[in-house]
Amino acid sequence: MVSKRFHHILSFKYAFDGISAALRQEPKLIFHLLTGVIVLLCAIILQISRQDWVIIIFLIGFVIAIELTNTAIEAVVDHFTQETHPGAKLAKDISAGAVLVAAATSAIIGIMIFLPYLNG
Repeated sequence: MVSKRFHHILSFKYAFDGISAALRQEPKLIFHLLTGVIVLLCAIILQISRQDWVIIIFLIGFVIAIELTNTAIEAVVDHFTQETHPGAKLAKDISAGAVLVAAATSAIIGIMIFLPYLNG
């Protein structure tokens, strides 16, 4: 019983270790986090609705999760090949594209949420 509980605690430690490593190695992750903080400050200032808060928090988490996934994919690909390989390039390009789609979609939804507060 104790070992299972300890294992669960360790899994959180590993997750935080991964986030910490990604923050040290991936400047784009820091950019996404800072952008998220700015968006949260704007939400506080504009006193957005509870429903809008849920959407904003979800979108920030979504973009950060996709960026973490992109970082993991890049790390695995880089580990297995240091040479230029079409398959490796494709995997890295697609994962970077996923981040772009998530960030662009989040920005569009963010504009749709914040615009009425700015005009109102």
